[in-house]
Amino acid sequence: MRQAIRTMLTMQHQMNTRVHEDWVNQNYEWYRAVWIECGELMDHIGYKWWKKQTADVEQVRLEIVDIWHFGMSALFDPSIDIDGLAQQIEVELYHAEPETGDVRLATEALAAHTLQSRAFSVALFAQLMLAAELSFDELYQHYVGKNVLNFFRQDNGYKDGSYIKEWRGREDNEHLSELIAQLDDSAEDFPDQVYQGLQQRYPG
Repeated sequence: MRQAIRTMLTMQHQMNTRVHEDWVNQNYEWYRAVWIECGELMDHIGYKWWKKQTADVEQVRLEIVDIWHFGMSALFDPSIDIDGLAQQIEVELYHAEPETGDVRLATEALAAHTLQSRAFSVALFAQLMLAAELSFDELYQHYVGKNVLNFFRQDNGYKDGSYIKEWRGREDNEHLSELIAQLDDSAEDFPDQVYQGLQQRYPG
């Protein structure tokens, strides 16, 4: 688990560095992005008792992955190295036990803590994962996939508008999901394999 966490932290650091070389010291409001993502998650799980709603479980899980992007970013500190941070996160994730099976309550608990503390709680995030039945392996797969896809988009003209999002009648997200299912996520070069797979499929 720790190696996978270290990989995700490294990838997040690399992505954030594209925004600002010294991003760790910019005091970005990562907590704000976290609670807004929590709100988006609620839309997918459904909360409107006055109308018929069907929970979109896959979208709920993808929102949890998006929360993780911002949550990890919030955990970075100039005084803590990636290995030390990975160890801290591993302990909190490993010892998590379900407190509620209700995704709405788990989401609200994380959002409330985030707003009150302006910080990110790995323990409460772990509770949300458990409530949504999202395993660590699934978190890792989806996180790496989305991160690699973001890099791939940037490398292929996303910023200047030349990137092609739909290939052979399917969006890049669909190609990504298919690739992830075919690859071994335990391989150390899993992120590289995902990138190479996208590159082979991309028509540009």
